[in-house]
Amino acid sequence: MIRHNNDNGSVNVSTGVYTDIAGNVASSCFGVKGMAARSVKDGVYHLLRKESMSKGVNVTVHADDTISIDLHIIVDNGVNLTTVGESIISRVRYEVSKYTGTEVRDVNVYIDSMMIG
Repeated sequence: MIRHNNDNGSVNVSTGVYTDIAGNVASSCFGVKGMAARSVKDGVYHLLRKESMSKGVNVTVHADDTISIDLHIIVDNGVNLTTVGESIISRVRYEVSKYTGTEVRDVNVYIDSMMIG
């Protein structure tokens, strides 16, 4: 949780807020099929439904009140992976900073699988 102080008091932002924003933004980017989670039982990556999208996002809060975001995604077949990754990094960093006022140190995109067909 990160606390933002101002003249009127303070606002506490939980990691769940960052997770929800980052997951929604990433999954709405072109070429992204959805967020991914690895099954412990069989080791296979599964496409997550909207309500459990946060399992594909990991947020780390640093001592200087900045955050790092790790995103695990599944992409469509035939998309340029570098372009998709750069787009996600840019949009997630911008949207999280815009809505929460928190500086985003890193956004790491892990492409775990590709949907074929």
